[in-house]
Amino acid sequence: MLKVPVAAALRLERLRVCGLLLWWLLLELEHFPGWVLKTKTYFSRNSPVLLLGKCYHFKYEDEDKMLPTTSGCTIEDHVIAGNVEEFRKDFISRIWLTYREEFPQIEGSALTTDCGWGCTLRTGQMLLAQGLILHFLGRAWTWPDALNIENSDSESWTSHTVKKFTASFEASLSGERELKTPTISLKETIGKYSDDHEMRNEIYHRKIISWFGDSPLAVFGLHQLIEYGKKSGKKAGDWYGPAVVAHILRKAVEEARHPDLQGITIYVAQDCTVYNSDVIDKQSASMTSDNADDKAVIILVPVRLGGERTNTDYLEFVKGILSLEYCVGIIGGKPKQSYYFAGFQDDSLIYMDPHYCQSFVDVSIKDFPLETFHCPSPKKMSFRKMDPSCTIGFYCRNVQDFERASEEITKDFCAAEIITEATVAGGLAIQGFLTCSGECCCHSKSPGAAELLRRLTSSNNTHAQNREMCIFRRGRDKPFV
Repeated sequence: MLKVPVAAALRLERLRVCGLLLWWLLLELEHFPGWVLKTKTYFSRNSPVLLLGKCYHFKYEDEDKMLPTTSGCTIEDHVIAGNVEEFRKDFISRIWLTYREEFPQIEGSALTTDCGWGCTLRTGQMLLAQGLILHFLGRAWTWPDALNIENSDSESWTSHTVKKFTASFEASLSGERELKTPTISLKETIGKYSDDHEMRNEIYHRKIISWFGDSPLAVFGLHQLIEYGKKSGKKAGDWYGPAVVAHILRKAVEEARHPDLQGITIYVAQDCTVYNSDVIDKQSASMTSDNADDKAVIILVPVRLGGERTNTDYLEFVKGILSLEYCVGIIGGKPKQSYYFAGFQDDSLIYMDPHYCQSFVDVSIKDFPLETFHCPSPKKMSFRKMDPSCTIGFYCRNVQDFERASEEITKDFCAAEIITEATVAGGLAIQGFLTCSGECCCHSKSPGAAELLRRLTSSNNTHAQNREMCIFRRGRDKPFV
């Protein structure tokens, strides 16, 4: 053991105490957003929980007992009865991308971390990662080791950094090495699988994560996204909005040359309108004599759900979107603080938080650790705190899937009034509306969410009275009036 002089030992002790006091102070300052996060997230056993199109109800402990149709969950085909562990496993299996430090320097800057500015890029990565999971693994896939990772829910990136600095400084003076995070190796994991299908899933799981690595070579990594953002006037260290990130993701997928990514594309809505013919054209672009398959598409819709603050009348709209099996989440958050919204319970949104500064992981190593890419615990936030600017994502596997999705989405969300992010300028918010004409693919047969949203529109905007609105549209004629 390394001997330390008495004076040095006293200084070390003072530094340790100061570090612990600072850490304790940060834990006490929970009212400062972005600094310290609550240590526990509570879920009600009396209300269903929706997670990216799947419904869980914790009241029922018998896995074989289905929920009654009066439970408040309107998507009976996707109901899973009462297993809390199944919900945890499903949530943890989603890919979590957070602040990182000590990664290779970003070109054109001296930055080796995105702490404090890269949160919207990270939430955009999470949405894209969920789309890729649906594409390669399917919605039913869960990570077999999801319940084995430790819960780091009790500390934020700031408190984590203080603790890490204190521990690292102590270790450097005492001659001890920092403890490394235990890893679940590829060899150990694949050894558990009983068939080739499960082994294939684990290979794709790792491959998807590697595409988001923090290195210049990763196709969807931070370095590449920043490079594509330069065309929008953005640079490393800037704050990125949800709409800008949508276009950056589209460019990143278009430019990806990996063979596995040639069967997927991204469409970004124009003025909050998805033109069906344009989407189908993008999906059919790869159809040649050698390749008759159409492409999968991730549809990104940048929207603004209010003026300076989110209009609470949109709550049912957002809940309805997150209830759809086609939904891959929402890039949103609080003002200047981005979150990846993946579900809800009652009037609270369930999200993954990128504001944890974790160490760089070299994903080029065959056996890289997976634990820091999966969030051990969900967070909840009141819908009222949501920033109005967000980007909604959908995934459709082929043209037929898109046609079914567009009909279902517009059927459920006709009459949704949405303020486009592009029209908010100079302090003047201009509301764009899509009139439901004979060419529109929405119908008046579906009650529920559509009826609520019709009342929302007619009561809050006299210009939209007696009109039905929709996001998806079949033609290229003028959509707004």
